[in-house]
Amino acid sequence: DALPISLMLVDTYSVMRSGVPNFCAVAIALHSLGYRAVGVRLDSGNLAKQSLKVRDIFRTCAAHFENPWFETLTIAVSNNISEESLLQLMHEKNEINAIGVGTHLVTCPLQPSLGCVYKLVQVNGYPRMKLSEEQEKMTIPGSKIVYRMHDQDGHPFLDLMALEDEPSPGFGQEIELHVLGKWDKMKKVTSGATDVLHHVYFKDGQVIQKLPSISEMRTHAQNSLNKLSAAHKKLHNPQPYKVAVTEKLFHLLNNLKRASQLQ
Repeated sequence: DALPISLMLVDTYSVMRSGVPNFCAVAIALHSLGYRAVGVRLDSGNLAKQSLKVRDIFRTCAAHFENPWFETLTIAVSNNISEESLLQLMHEKNEINAIGVGTHLVTCPLQPSLGCVYKLVQVNGYPRMKLSEEQEKMTIPGSKIVYRMHDQDGHPFLDLMALEDEPSPGFGQEIELHVLGKWDKMKKVTSGATDVLHHVYFKDGQVIQKLPSISEMRTHAQNSLNKLSAAHKKLHNPQPYKVAVTEKLFHLLNNLKRASQLQ
């Protein structure tokens, strides 16, 4: 009973010489018994070209056996589908109805591990930072809040870290800041719509507000991605997204660095 409602893998031996012909024979036989097949899955070879040939066979069967539903059977594909192969499929003529993503969904080949280290930034109300010979390993001191700034089209263009006691950016306000990685150059931007990114859920060993559900977190993440401009989401040569610190936070960082050199 389960088989008729499943996608049948047809490339175990040969897609065109055995897989698809056998599927069609079984699907037609099952139809006479009151079952309707769902479709096939291709898992090797040129997926786009094969899908065109399989659809032609389905159309031929639909006409010959007078079963119109046969030509609309699902053609699903898999086989190590990645962002690159998805982009390629989009630009090729095909008859694909569904795409199965496995390995590249549950792993991240471009960054197989994510190194995270917990660092103190404030002790008893006093800002602290980790110093290192490698600039990227130095921490940014003080208790902070993070703002996401949007352009006139509503796209985020910058995340701004500020000290907790600094006033939030006002709409249309000119802000002096320093972009991470380009510390020596002060930049001015005009604030548009601004979102607060930093929310405290855990404090003094206690959960202080209700945690969002998995569904809510997924929705939030998807909405955030949808707001990004196309320039940041390009598969090839995307525009780097900028993170910056306020002028006050930049001065605090430099003052702590200078103080450590005098000790």
